[in-house]
Amino acid sequence: MSLAVVLGLKGPQLSAEEAEFFRAQDPWGFILFARNIETPDQTRDLIARLRACVGRADAPVFVDQEGGRVQRFRPPHWSAYPPGARYAAAARDAQEARDLAWLGGRLMAEELFALGVSVDCAPVADVPVAGAHDVIGDRAFSHDPARVADLAGAQAEGLMAGGVLPVVKHIPGHGRAGADSHLALPRVSASLADLAASDFVPFRALANLPMAMTAHVVFEAIDAEAPATTSPAVISRIIRGDIGFDGLLISDDLSMQALSGTLRARAEAARTAGCDMLLHCNGDMAEMVEVVAGAAPLTGTPGRRAEAALAARRAPGPFDVAAGRERLDRALKRDPTAAGGVA
Repeated sequence: MSLAVVLGLKGPQLSAEEAEFFRAQDPWGFILFARNIETPDQTRDLIARLRACVGRADAPVFVDQEGGRVQRFRPPHWSAYPPGARYAAAARDAQEARDLAWLGGRLMAEELFALGVSVDCAPVADVPVAGAHDVIGDRAFSHDPARVADLAGAQAEGLMAGGVLPVVKHIPGHGRAGADSHLALPRVSASLADLAASDFVPFRALANLPMAMTAHVVFEAIDAEAPATTSPAVISRIIRGDIGFDGLLISDDLSMQALSGTLRARAEAARTAGCDMLLHCNGDMAEMVEVVAGAAPLTGTPGRRAEAALAARRAPGPFDVAAGRERLDRALKRDPTAAGGVA
């Protein structure tokens, strides 16, 4: 039985120690970063070896491929993609912005699917506000919650049309954070009414997506002590309750400095708070040993949600890649001022 964790690895080749560890622990999935990626052939081989370790040809392989600052697959072997904000800025109207966001997702999926990557940690459904830390910034599709919902949904649809599962993030919202959660714990003092009227809006609209990733952010109006990832109140009342998300809930990376305590304590806290799946990214073996010690077998409701998420994946439909790329490139070359962007 798989363990409810998604783990990373150190480099572009699977070491004997890593292979032995993954065989023994059977993580549900794996996540790749730029340090693991060299060429298409090397990446396909690495993915095949990871899946062979756990004996599951469908073991999920994740990557962060949003576009802009956050894309692990880059030229010269793969295409460059824009950050979320560029789609609306390059469009002449709201419908074209939606079409372009769908195209971005579909084109990314084309490249990911060909490698064997099955899950993309996108779209970003956060709603940034003035004065917040720029860790989200142009990764967001807009400052308008309804438009974020529309464009994030379009990108998710494009990914799924290309055979790749989306992970909407960072639920219930990272846009107000005044710190980068990779480095520190952000605290948000906004009222519950303000959060519900803005930050939660895109996640409610996208609550039917198969997977979501938590925010390492304290929402003082809900839980003044624990960030969403380790807060039973945020997960039960807001994510499962107000937002209505019943898909697979994945923690953000447990090694990020927003969280405190040992890696085992972080894993246990996220799991007991209600995260279905634990994510650990940096490939540090000592940390992974701690994380799996705090994890649990993938059974019960988390197991049901994991099965439902994988069942949502479908084979790619017909798509003219060259025409899609040409259309997206043509739109992105426009002068946003002259185009009257819709951001």
